[in-house]
Amino acid sequence: MNVLLIGSGGREHALAWKLAQSPELGQLYAVPGSAAISELAGCPGLEQDDFDGICAFCAQKDIGLVVVGPEAPLAKGLADRLTAGNIKVFGPSQRGAMLEASKQFAKEFMNKHSIPTAAFTVLYSAEFAREKIKANKKYPVVIKADGLAAGKGVRICRDEAEALAAVSDFMVDRIFGFSGSKVVLEEFLTGREASVMALVDGHDFLMLPVSRDHKRLLDADAGPNTGGMGAVCPVAVSAADMETIKKEVLQRFVNGAKKSRIPFRGVIYAGIMFTAEGLKVLEFNVRFGDPETQAIMPLLKSDLLPLLHACACGELAGKTLELYDGACVSLVLASAGYPENPEKGKAITGLEAVPGDVTVFHAGTVLRDGAYVSNGGRVLTVTALAPDPARARARVYEAAKKISFEGMQYRKDIGV
Repeated sequence: MNVLLIGSGGREHALAWKLAQSPELGQLYAVPGSAAISELAGCPGLEQDDFDGICAFCAQKDIGLVVVGPEAPLAKGLADRLTAGNIKVFGPSQRGAMLEASKQFAKEFMNKHSIPTAAFTVLYSAEFAREKIKANKKYPVVIKADGLAAGKGVRICRDEAEALAAVSDFMVDRIFGFSGSKVVLEEFLTGREASVMALVDGHDFLMLPVSRDHKRLLDADAGPNTGGMGAVCPVAVSAADMETIKKEVLQRFVNGAKKSRIPFRGVIYAGIMFTAEGLKVLEFNVRFGDPETQAIMPLLKSDLLPLLHACACGELAGKTLELYDGACVSLVLASAGYPENPEKGKAITGLEAVPGDVTVFHAGTVLRDGAYVSNGGRVLTVTALAPDPARARARVYEAAKKISFEGMQYRKDIGV
């Protein structure tokens, strides 16, 4: 089967790495891909928003499955275009992508289908938001830009001044463009977080191992929110909590999507908080997490390709997932200035010195004169699979010390 992968980041590099191992794979292509992905896949030079070009390429190359990595093309309707052309696609419809593209849509979906989540209010104007904030007496609160913001549109505000600043940034200065035209004011929750992902074919779901993402830039969860600074998989979840996740989150999600007539064949990501009052869903994403994917793929003993194809065909029922024993840790190496204003064009050295039992996934790199240089905020993800988390962490951090580029920063407490 020929496969086309959409995307160019660390998540897509990890997916390409796993798909390339499938005995069922014919040719693997990627749009737009990257220099690192091109070592595993053909990159025809198309852009991910060129839907006409992608559809034509699928026909030309007899593509049996398109796997969409990032959320943006899904939110623009790529899956719908492909489906209309009788091309199998792993990725939800545009309406399904609204579960990530609009926080309001997601929260209202959760309430409608009894999926546990934090209390919230939608604020449609900066003036109304300021009034609501000045009347609020309980802090911290969470303020979220309604639309897509690359994982950075969430502020935990510890007092009125911080809340008003978030409103000004999102709704007045529009640092995330139209995504901040309205915001969600949400109850602040405390507890342990986990990333729950499941493959969904519109009728059934198959859980992936539970992981944990470290969102904050600095150690001890300090500093600004980022797209993710590292991940560990699996994380311990009690049998009772696992049952709640399956019944009250994933099954209700699948049932709710069917009732709401939302075509959904792809992966659903639920950010979970285990609170004193029980678990609650913080957010939905409609694609594989990044950097969680980099920590999950090495754990999969099962062939990924037939599972994704089964999702696209609505034939997931009865499928199972086999995992390797052990734990996987992924560490993001980021540029100076990330997440606000990352520096680019810095020469990367030491990649050849990384041991063979450690995998480096490229997120923001390009080749220049035959050598890799940085080209984004999150540059590389260093990943290791080991019999236990402690040894996985040790391998990752030892490997990270061999890699260098000017201004390189990373957390020292991933997986602790």
